[in-house]
Amino acid sequence: MNRIVLVTGGARSGKSTFAESIYKDIEDVVYIATSRAYDDEMKERVMLHRQSRPKEWTTFEGNYDLHGAFSLATHCLLDCLTVLTSNIMFDMTKEYEQIPMEIQREVEEKVLYEIRRLIDRVHAVGGNLVMVTNEVGCSIVPETHIARVYRDIIGRVNQRVAALCNEVYLVTCGIPLRIK
Repeated sequence: MNRIVLVTGGARSGKSTFAESIYKDIEDVVYIATSRAYDDEMKERVMLHRQSRPKEWTTFEGNYDLHGAFSLATHCLLDCLTVLTSNIMFDMTKEYEQIPMEIQREVEEKVLYEIRRLIDRVHAVGGNLVMVTNEVGCSIVPETHIARVYRDIIGRVNQRVAALCNEVYLVTCGIPLRIK
């Protein structure tokens, strides 16, 4: 049976470290990196993530056609769904100051389309998938419309992706707790 795992938690909670540990001692892993390094801070974060991974792992960078990562390995780690969602949301809404509800739904469906294609590929190749995401709903209500829309979209995406997974973990203070 394919193992499809979602790892969630707050910022700097240890999510990525835990997700990477699921594949310890496995070299046939492709790391799906969703970030876009636009500034020095993000470039440094990307560098630190690269250094934390085993050298044998392959990296697939992107936000679209993620299912193609399975041409590189049978174990995939997507880090992270939150950044994937923000990138797709930006691509689809960069011209908006107020994002209409129908566009919000389109963003959500586009993210879920990419994840469903990835999961379908997991099943087709007999692979495994670990995805990392942030729990963004446990904080203060964001001040701006765009930030509130993003929080709402990723909250709904996280719920729907969790429903597709065999296992879901909440990581806090570096401690994983299996919740599904």
